Amino acid sequence: MISHEQLEKIRDQLLIQLETLEEPQKSQLQSQIESMNDQELEEFLIKNNMINIEKEGSNSSNKAECIFCSIVQGKIPSYKLTENKEAIAILEINPISEGHTIIVPKMHNSQDEIPSSAFSLAKKVAEKIKKTLKPKKVDLITGEMFNHGIINVLPVYESEHLGMQRKKATEDKLKDLQSKLEFKEKPVKPKREKPKEEVPISKLPKAPHIKA
Repeated sequence: MISHEQLEKIRDQLLIQLETLEEPQKSQLQSQIESMNDQELEEFLIKNNMINIEKEGSNSSNKAECIFCSIVQGKIPSYKLTENKEAIAILEINPISEGHTIIVPKMHNSQDEIPSSAFSLAKKVAEKIKKTLKPKKVDLITGEMFNHGIINVLPVYESEHLGMQRKKATEDKLKDLQSKLEFKEKPVKPKREKPKEEVPISKLPKAPHIKA
């Protein structure tokens, strides 16, 4: 059974995905998804192979396909700002404050196993937000959903915190923020070792002459 919070997150992502469709199919599907209760939405997702519910007795601890893994794999669209080898940064579609961003590790691990490179990416995103949106500060807060650890990059303009009410951002607002905040991660070049200089044969020490 998927929790109500998880289903609402999936519902929001589905509604974003429908923006690519043409009328009247778009409006019909939007109306259908918005009117579904939790059970109907879960059945719809299973029927359309959008989540995978494991059978009882399975060894898998991840009984519903993780929405963050789906975002990483490109199955669900998102407003990506940047990425590195181990994590991506996406705008929160139900933000607490302007510029609220989520760092999603590409590997499905708990919040205790978030890689250090994800925190490095979070700090770079925080710096970009500070320079562009001018909040008082930017908090980095770890969390977990579908057993997938994430980092919230939360701009604080007054006294915002994760316990506050969220508001759904419009598509236009998200696109505008994406254009302002996206950047490319510079690849880290491996350090080259200086080749050892070959000593000319003429400069090698001569072996002592041994008399017979």
